[in-house]
Amino acid sequence: MNPFSSTSVILFSVFLSLQAIGAFFLNLRSEYQPTIAPLASLPTTIAAWKMVGEYPIEKEVQDVLRATDTVSRIYVDGKSPYPVSLFIAHFKSQRNGVAPHSPKNCLPGNGWVSEKNEIVQVPVPGVPGGIEVQKYIVQKGESKSVVVYWYQSHGRVIASEYTAKAYVVIDAIAKNRTDTSLVKVSTPVVNNDIEAAVQATNRYIADSFATISAALPN
Repeated sequence: MNPFSSTSVILFSVFLSLQAIGAFFLNLRSEYQPTIAPLASLPTTIAAWKMVGEYPIEKEVQDVLRATDTVSRIYVDGKSPYPVSLFIAHFKSQRNGVAPHSPKNCLPGNGWVSEKNEIVQVPVPGVPGGIEVQKYIVQKGESKSVVVYWYQSHGRVIASEYTAKAYVVIDAIAKNRTDTSLVKVSTPVVNNDIEAAVQATNRYIADSFATISAALPN
């Protein structure tokens, strides 16, 4: 899309207008911020997956992230040599400049180079059509990983950062809420078998999605 086309300018103007309206509504009233249980209370066993490691976020990272709560774990299921990492960052509010940091920006900063990225559907029990997520194949030196992430707010799963930002404005006006969560699942590629790593990632998401959703506010 030509960034200077009349359609792009109109859409951008509408988005800025929505942001201004959302900010106006939020400044008029106290924001509703639902209370949730600590993310550390997530089960250490989910279906066949068992937690084998938990890594608290370092203070320096948290100071930049500014999330209300986080959890970072590794799960294995015994069916494959692929350990799956789960990271969730919950934000009770996105006012005052607080917002999730997109993995697509953080990964290059940590030395990972994207080989391929796309929005895909992951089958999930009980969700017709599955959920739409961002999928990246990334490489750092000789190491490769599959990285999948999405934004989850009020029972809604969103793959696109731009769509997620638009919903912040809509929800601020309609629901007086801006809370959201970033969910990231990653799996190392073993023996250059990317498809096997993708399958392990998808299997974990299918097995854990209901549990993760139950821990996040609707």
